[in-house]
Amino acid sequence: MVSLGVSALGTTSIHFIEPGVKDNGQYYWEGLPMKKLLPDIRHLSDFYVFQQDSAPAHRARETIKLLTMETAEFIPPTLWPPNSPGLNPVDYKVWSIMQVKVYKKRIKDTDELRARILTAGGNGSAHY
Repeated sequence: MVSLGVSALGTTSIHFIEPGVKDNGQYYWEGLPMKKLLPDIRHLSDFYVFQQDSAPAHRARETIKLLTMETAEFIPPTLWPPNSPGLNPVDYKVWSIMQVKVYKKRIKDTDELRARILTAGGNGSAHY
């Protein structure tokens, strides 16, 4: 799994979840938002709106509670309209463009996959 933040001001670092790790709600909310995504986002701007896709870990009760407390502007899953390209550009635009770049030819292993994702995303370093 790969996560990043996207805004008009720029993008955060690309964060990878190690292969074999079960990305459940607890693993997600203890690690990614608080230790990686939110610090990256806050580095870009003091004002932001935080919205996620509909992955199960993103909809977990603990995740929603944490993000509601930690972010001034958080759009909870109850307000996510289904199939809304205008409100979730990462799922409907960014990843589709990256997929075209990443999967041009067969990928031999996870190291090559990571390298292609970083190249496609214009990000020089990976964060785990």
